[in-house]
Amino acid sequence: MLTKWWFYLAGLSGLSATALGAYGAHGLAGSGVSAAQLAAFGTAVQYQFYHALALLLVSLALRYKAVAGLHWAGAGFALGTLLFSGSIYALVLLGSRGIAWLTPVGGLCFMVGWLSILLAGRAWLRSE
Repeated sequence: MLTKWWFYLAGLSGLSATALGAYGAHGLAGSGVSAAQLAAFGTAVQYQFYHALALLLVSLALRYKAVAGLHWAGAGFALGTLLFSGSIYALVLLGSRGIAWLTPVGGLCFMVGWLSILLAGRAWLRSE
């Protein structure tokens, strides 16, 4: 059941990354946003894309073989996108400096997701 949600979330994340990337390239340019803010926004979009694809791969892998660690990876990627990319979007678009501490927490969630992939892969290969 949860596998289906990782699939949907991957599509939603890729869709919103595309829209935000277009907005960053066309809507933010010339709007008074600094070059550093524009670069940060681009980094947030880039990481969201990477992890949308990672979520898609997690959902496909789960359809092939249910390994518990893959769900942890999906959770890490989803939460990491929300916290890392989301906090950067809020910082650039809303000027919300009070949540800047969420960015490294989101990065840590990404790392937990990749570590979970590593451990799930190890368990998967040992079970064959």
